[in-house]
Amino acid sequence: MNEYRTHNCGELSEKEIGKTVKLAGWVQRIRNLGGMQFIDLRDEFGITQIVIQNEEKINKQCEELTTECCISIEGKVVERASKNDKIPTGAIEVIANQITMLGKCKNVLPFEINTAEQNTAREDLRLEYRFLDLRNDHLHKNILLRSAIMKTLRNKMDELGFTEIQTPILANSSPEGARDFLVPSRLHPGEFYALPQAPQQFKQLLMVSGFNKYYQIAPCFRDEDPRADRAPGEFYQLDFEMSFATQEDVFQVLEEIVPDVFEKHSTWKVDKGPFRRITYKEAMEDYGIDKPDLRNPLIIKDATDIFANTEFNAFKDKTIKVIAVEKAAEQPRKFFDNMSTFAVEELGAKGLAWVKLDEQNQVNGGIAKFIDEAVKEKLITLTGAKPNTAMFFIADEFKTAQKIAGGVRIELGKRLDLLEKEVYKFCLIVDFPMYELSDEGTIDFNHNPFSMPQGGMDSLLNKDPLEILAYQYDVVCNGYEMASGAVRNHDPELMVKAFEIAGYTRKDVEERFGALFHAFQYGTPPHAGAAPGLDRMVMLIANEENLRQVIAFPKNKKARDLLMRAPSTVTEQQLKDVHIKLDV
Repeated sequence: MNEYRTHNCGELSEKEIGKTVKLAGWVQRIRNLGGMQFIDLRDEFGITQIVIQNEEKINKQCEELTTECCISIEGKVVERASKNDKIPTGAIEVIANQITMLGKCKNVLPFEINTAEQNTAREDLRLEYRFLDLRNDHLHKNILLRSAIMKTLRNKMDELGFTEIQTPILANSSPEGARDFLVPSRLHPGEFYALPQAPQQFKQLLMVSGFNKYYQIAPCFRDEDPRADRAPGEFYQLDFEMSFATQEDVFQVLEEIVPDVFEKHSTWKVDKGPFRRITYKEAMEDYGIDKPDLRNPLIIKDATDIFANTEFNAFKDKTIKVIAVEKAAEQPRKFFDNMSTFAVEELGAKGLAWVKLDEQNQVNGGIAKFIDEAVKEKLITLTGAKPNTAMFFIADEFKTAQKIAGGVRIELGKRLDLLEKEVYKFCLIVDFPMYELSDEGTIDFNHNPFSMPQGGMDSLLNKDPLEILAYQYDVVCNGYEMASGAVRNHDPELMVKAFEIAGYTRKDVEERFGALFHAFQYGTPPHAGAAPGLDRMVMLIANEENLRQVIAFPKNKKARDLLMRAPSTVTEQQLKDVHIKLDV
């Protein structure tokens, strides 16, 4: 028999009445009623009420009790006089005859556990005391959910015939779109490892090695600025790759894995495969973003041609995007002013023009004087606007107009409560551009540099690089990019040419990606894969808005681990060991 407990705090019921049991856990609450005390004893499985009767022996043992101390109790299970149907153990209580202090707790806690006060505590304080924060039932269940989801993913991948293989953490630098975390080598002065931004090269090498289907729940490291939906420094993904596979083969796997996991761990309605497919170009035109939230019914339309001869100076020689919102004409003037302020201050717009259609389809408000009858009819035809519809206009350079319109669409959906409730809407974004212009005006990879260009070598030799599409794809869920993948470029000469267009030389390719380049010359099968983000998947299923709520020990908004005090300074000797001098 276990020394500390015979049962957990969530399993006792009327069946155990009359039995002597042992329980162990944390004191959540103490209620002193003079001649009797009641303790809510909590562990991972639930809460049991403990009764402390007025006996000298027990009273002595209770003197050191505080909330959140860790104790073991022995006692008899009895029927509870005032039953609590809100908890599984609410029909019974345990009369203690022995209490053992297992772990004392300071009298003053940095914040209250399992109360509303915890949520009002500063986040940095909660992260500093994360071991206490994780005792909160809500957060604790999120971490248990994460574990359950990982188990489901592993079971599903095993069922589909994938082999779990671990790849190295100390690797080489690779252009994955973010800065690397570098690790200096003690044995090789002046040389560095890089923590992998993804197991990209290794999983492709596994395909060259003859493995049919690989997967792992892989840690990835990217030196990026933190966001609510992006953990700073490190994240985990379900990484998988398949030999002799096309884009369609990968889609079939994604459409089987993703709905299965969401259905098993959520009560919300879940889209089933096949997922709706949206080209990158269509996504940018209709939603202004490449990760559209399909719960939002609003669609962006291009009204540039309609305003080709406008007298409105703000619209002249500009790309014009319009968003029509049914019934929004009923909103007060302040709503439109606030949306304009948001567009300018948060999205960088030069302004947000608008008009209303009244019950008789007459235009009023905003820029109504620039909307004549002919323009109004064209706008109604374009947008399908009905009476009591409001129209919002964005005018700017093409890409900027798209981006701002996308932000306005999202905000309108939120402020007008347009999003469909309790549903997961999935889509596949396909046909990404292979290349894009960098901020410096040079050609750069748009997505994954190891992707297969559509059209192969012919496209690379004969097309404008900015017109080349790639076999790259994302899975999007409720406005979040949840997975990325591609058909891989497995031809060494095609690989060299693809990198040359982005400014790399053959020598660069051979030196920086030598393992892949040389491996591809020894009989490489066509291969493809993807990587759903584990953290983001758990965040969506847990219905959280911040990744820190589903990670056991997250870093704060400044990428600091306040619990472990990382990053931190190191000793001179440690720096000498790895041949580094600081210049800060």
